[in-house]
Amino acid sequence: MKTKQFKTALSRILCTVLIVAMALFTIGCGQQNSADDSSAKTTITQVYEDGTVIGEGETEFTFTVTDKDGNSKKFTVKTDSETVGEALQAVEIIHGDMGDYGLYVKEVNGIVADYDIDGTYWAFYVDGAYAMSGVDTTDVVAGSDYEFKVEK
Repeated sequence: MKTKQFKTALSRILCTVLIVAMALFTIGCGQQNSADDSSAKTTITQVYEDGTVIGEGETEFTFTVTDKDGNSKKFTVKTDSETVGEALQAVEIIHGDMGDYGLYVKEVNGIVADYDIDGTYWAFYVDGAYAMSGVDTTDVVAGSDYEFKVEK
């Protein structure tokens, strides 16, 4: 009789421990994801007016931002950074998330283009041609024209 009661009590204790462990595991995973999401949404880019000279450094290039309506703003960027992405992030004109393929730009000069939200994205151009590399791996070349355009 005592053996049967002992086995029943032990089964209940083990089930309770298992349920608590599963609940803690589930809660732990949920907290990690929500913390990542909230930090990504709080970053705000700088907004510059057309014709502004931004940054400091020896190398100078032109940067153009074209919104979904075709309105463009052109800037002169001065930098000592090695990549275009590094230069633009230093002056806080672009923001995005790091992914498997590099920096996924979601915001440029205060304009959001997020494929997950509205099917638009920022296309990156170098000297008028669609770039063959991402902004974070494209080397700065003095006198070049780099552009982000909202495309669908």
